[in-house]
Amino acid sequence: MTVSTEGSADVRPGTPSGPAAGHTPAPTDTGPGRGLRTRGGLLLLEAAVAFGAALVLPVLARSFKLDPLNRIAQVSGLAGLQLRFALLGLLLVAAVVLAMRLRHGRHFDLAARLASAGIAGLASGFVAAGAVIALLGTPWPMFGLNGDSGRIVEWAHAVANGRPSGSPVYPPLPLYTLGYYAEWFHGGNTAYAFKDLQILGTAAFGPLVYLAWRTLLSPVRALAFGVVPAFALIDSYKPYSQTVLVLLVPVLVAMVVSLRRTGTERWRPVLLKGAGFGTVLGVLFLAYSGWFLWSAAGVLFAALLYFPWRTGPAKGAAFMAASLGAFLLVAGRYLMVMLIEGQTTKDYNFRFDNFTDPAYYLMWRTDMPGKVGDWPPPGEFGGVGLFALVTFVCLGAAIWLGLRKPLAVTIAAMFISAWVMRMYIASHMYETQTVQLYTRTNNQLLYCGLILCALVAHLVSLRLADRRSAAAPLSAAAGAAGGTGSGGPAGSGFPGREGAVIGTLCALLLLLGTVSSSMSDRYMPAQDGTYRILPWVSHTIRMQDGTCPKFAPEGQCSKDGDQGWLSYIR
Repeated sequence: MTVSTEGSADVRPGTPSGPAAGHTPAPTDTGPGRGLRTRGGLLLLEAAVAFGAALVLPVLARSFKLDPLNRIAQVSGLAGLQLRFALLGLLLVAAVVLAMRLRHGRHFDLAARLASAGIAGLASGFVAAGAVIALLGTPWPMFGLNGDSGRIVEWAHAVANGRPSGSPVYPPLPLYTLGYYAEWFHGGNTAYAFKDLQILGTAAFGPLVYLAWRTLLSPVRALAFGVVPAFALIDSYKPYSQTVLVLLVPVLVAMVVSLRRTGTERWRPVLLKGAGFGTVLGVLFLAYSGWFLWSAAGVLFAALLYFPWRTGPAKGAAFMAASLGAFLLVAGRYLMVMLIEGQTTKDYNFRFDNFTDPAYYLMWRTDMPGKVGDWPPPGEFGGVGLFALVTFVCLGAAIWLGLRKPLAVTIAAMFISAWVMRMYIASHMYETQTVQLYTRTNNQLLYCGLILCALVAHLVSLRLADRRSAAAPLSAAAGAAGGTGSGGPAGSGFPGREGAVIGTLCALLLLLGTVSSSMSDRYMPAQDGTYRILPWVSHTIRMQDGTCPKFAPEGQCSKDGDQGWLSYIR
C-alpha cells in the first residue's frame, strides 16, 4: 500500500522525474548496495530501528531511584532522560557523519534513514519514559479507577469476558486490546494492564507516525515535516486517540495520491491498494472515530478534485469501491452502531473550553485547566496571536505553492473541514444544550496547521532543488570553460546535501528532546488542578494486596484514591 517513500507525491503527474528532469533526489533517497536493501526491506529496517529505539528509555527509566511525587526528583528524572536521549541521539548522528567519511559515503543514505527512524523512536520513548517515572512505585494506570481510566478498565474487562461494554459507541479496538492483553500478561487485571498500554502506546507513537509519513516523504523530511508537528499532541493518558489522528492525516493524503494515479496503473495494483487503504482506515476507525467526522468533507473534496476523470474513471471508481468494501468489512458493524446509537448519544458536559471563543484552537485546556488568567491569551493583531497569523499565512502559501499537489491541498481541505464542523456544532450548542465533543477539533486544527507550516518549507526546498538542478549543467559548462564555482556542488551556492542532512538531524534531535521533556513534565504528579493530578491519584489508591503504593503521600491511601480532583473539574 506504499505510495511513495521518496517524496514523489510532490511530482506532478505526467511530468518526468529524477535528475534528468531537473529534480534533485531527496537527501536520503538513493544509495548503493541494493539486493536486500530494497524499498520494502529498508522500510522494515527503519521500522525495527524506530520501535527498538522507542523502548530504550522506558526500560532505562525503570531503574531510576527517585520519589516521583517530589518535584526535585521529577526534575532530576527529566534531566536524566534528556541526557540519555541526547547521548543516544548524538550516537545516531555520529553514525551518519562516520558513514559520510568512510568508503566515499557509500552508506551515508542508509545511515541517515536509520538515524531518522531512531530519533523518531527515541522521542516518543522519552515521553513514555516520563510516564514510567510518574508511575514509579504504583501498579495503577494514570487516574487509577477514576474518570475515563476507570470506565475503560471496566469496559475492557467486560468485553474480554464476552459481555457488552458500558457504551456501544465507544471505540471497540482499545477495549478489546486492553482486555486480551490483560488476560495474557496480567491474569485478567485490566487496571494494572492499562498502565502497561499507556506506556507502550506512548512509546509506539513516534515510530508509527514516522512510518506513516514515510509513505509520502523521504526519511529526514518525514521526521521534520511529519513527526515534529505530531509531538504537539502526544498523550500518555489515552495515547490511542491522538495516535489515530496523526496517522489518519498521512493515510488519507496517501489515499488521495493513489487515487489520482489509478488512471495509469494496472487493475490489480489499483484494487489491492484500494483494499489496503480501506483496511487501514477501518482499523483506525475502530480505534477512534471522531477524526473521521471532522475530516470527511475535506477528504471528499480532495478525492473529487484529484479523481482521474480523464485518465481512468473506471479504475478510480474501482479503487474507491475496493476501499469502501474493505472498510465495511473491517468496521462496518461498528459504523452501523455509530449511525444508530450515535443519534441518541448526547454529550451534555460543558467544560472550560466550551466557554472559550470558538475561533481559538491553538491550545486545549481540557476539563482540568488549572490556574488560568485571561483566556485566550491576548493577541497582537485584533486579539489574534502571531502563531495563529503564521498558521493562516502558511495555509494560503501551501495552497499557492502546492495547488496541483494532493499533499498540500488535502491537508488544507482537512483543516477547513474541521473548522466548518467546529463552528456548525458550536453554533447549535445553545439550542441543543449539547457539546458533542466539538472542542476536540482543536487537535486536528493544530496538527494540520503545523503541517501546513512545515509544508511551506518543504515546497520551497523542492523549488530550490529544482533550480539547483537546472543550474547544474550551466555551472558545469562554466567550469569546463575555466570559470569558478561557488559554494557547494555544481556552484549552486549551497553546501553539500550531506551537511544539510547532518545539520537538520542535530536540530531536530534537540527540538524533539525539548518538546518531549515538556510533554513528559505535563504528567508529573502534582495537585495543581491540571492533568498532573492523574498520576498523583494513582499513588493514593490502595493496591489489590491491601497495601499502599510505595510513594503514597504520608503512607496514606484509600480504595478510590485522593478525590480532591473533583474540585478541579470545570
